[in-house]
Amino acid sequence: MNVIIWARVSSREQSEGYSLDAQVRFCREKAQRMGWNVLREFVLAESARRGVERKVFNDMLRWTRKNAKARQIGAILAHKLDRVCRNMRDAVRMQEMEDSHGVRAAFVDNEFGSDAAGVLSFNMMAAVSQYYSDNLRQEVRKGQDEKIRQGWLPCGVPYGYVNSKDKEEPIRLHPQRAKLVMRVFELYSHGGMTFDMIADQLQNEGFIYRPTKPRLTIGYISYMLANRFYVGDIVWRGQVYSGKHHPLVDRETFKLCRKLLKGKNRRPRRITHPLANGLLLCKYCGSMITGEVINRKLTGGGIRTHRYYRCANNKPGPDHPRVRWREEDLEDAIVAELDTLKMPTPELAAWFRETMIAAFDDKESRDRQQRLTLGRQRAEFQQQDARLLDAYLAGHIDKTTFQDRTTEIKGRLRELNAAFGGVNADTDSVSRGHGAEENPAMQGLGGDMTQGHSEGVRGHDHGPTTDRIRCRDIDPSCRDMAVRVFDFTQRAGEIWRGSKIGRKQRILRAVSLNRTLNDASVEITKRKPLDLLPNPTAVSSSRGDWI
Repeated sequence: MNVIIWARVSSREQSEGYSLDAQVRFCREKAQRMGWNVLREFVLAESARRGVERKVFNDMLRWTRKNAKARQIGAILAHKLDRVCRNMRDAVRMQEMEDSHGVRAAFVDNEFGSDAAGVLSFNMMAAVSQYYSDNLRQEVRKGQDEKIRQGWLPCGVPYGYVNSKDKEEPIRLHPQRAKLVMRVFELYSHGGMTFDMIADQLQNEGFIYRPTKPRLTIGYISYMLANRFYVGDIVWRGQVYSGKHHPLVDRETFKLCRKLLKGKNRRPRRITHPLANGLLLCKYCGSMITGEVINRKLTGGGIRTHRYYRCANNKPGPDHPRVRWREEDLEDAIVAELDTLKMPTPELAAWFRETMIAAFDDKESRDRQQRLTLGRQRAEFQQQDARLLDAYLAGHIDKTTFQDRTTEIKGRLRELNAAFGGVNADTDSVSRGHGAEENPAMQGLGGDMTQGHSEGVRGHDHGPTTDRIRCRDIDPSCRDMAVRVFDFTQRAGEIWRGSKIGRKQRILRAVSLNRTLNDASVEITKRKPLDLLPNPTAVSSSRGDWI
């Protein structure tokens, strides 16, 4: 007799000791004992949830019906009845298979006769299998509902979080992915950025979505912006619960992103107003500044196009003045603000640049000297430790003295090693520029390097005491990056004039924190340390001071 083998296991049963390999082996042994010929094997791990389409099971039944007569299939062989029949519906389908095509169900551990008693036993076992499945589903749902009431998601967590075995905090932030999620909301909340632009910006800033797919997908950006889990809510079976996990986004930012999403046309559009879409806000009501185009017919024929920027609030209060700017006037005002980053004179700019380079070089030289000093101290203590051990082994000192002196030397060595151990960590933070890490928008223009090195350029002239000195290496690329940022500030207005729409938006976000517009002026809050550049009193020419 020709037979086919069916083996199935769910993930839960797999963890409880069932094995697909074992089922297949038992079925093959049964077929060999009975002299049956195995035509094909269907093996899979399949969910036991109600309502889940059993694709492979249906394929097996379809293939069996198609080939039952031509290949003379006599039975479907499984380990136990519950491997095939999870419910009474499956039992009926197996009985129909036998009645219509002559293919009966055969089992390794269960045997059912063809008489009325055998059919009754088969139906009773199928009913028990369905009871087990239904009861298991009920118990699982009870456990899930209880976990939801406690404030925790009872399944896999979204991107940015990680499941933990800690019962007190089963959901924790992922150290790298959480930063990516927060950055997505930050970029999109500013307005004026498409999903493609956000993905490109994240990739340029060094964020990695997944090792196999470094660039964040557009679909997942949309999923993130719509997922309430990131604000501390849990949506479960149509109900919203308050979660105990740490939210990644505040509710105001989330609402703003949702508002921007709802107001967007899904079709890609050509951006004609680089300063709209949330880049500028109204000083009076906080609404976004939007752009509009007005076409005027000329008396001699033709059309003249005028572009304006205005407050998007269509129902302003009685004290709200009319905020409306011509595009040319607004660009002139922004260029004037960017020009405030320039030093008063070219001579002062050249002196500032040279002093900044000298400060980095001076710090690097001092650090090199401090490393040499600490290295000599560490070598001396290591030699003392070796001589102390020799003296103890030779019997020149007692055990108590040896232990006291060894403890003291080991303590000093730990201090020195800690000073040297700070090199890698400090180098990483310096290479990122501290401020650039906290303000990723600055990375597009070279990073917030002068802020990152402000502490590093301060001198330590107190001698090689380890509680006051911490060796730090200065990455030469940091100095070069700081110089590039300064050079950019001296030509920011000129660069703005010659830039395209996308770059103009990036320049404004990199240079400023907040940008507001009233009826008479543009107010830009510059990022640190750029806010120091227009203020000559913040610059000191004394050797060793920071810039």
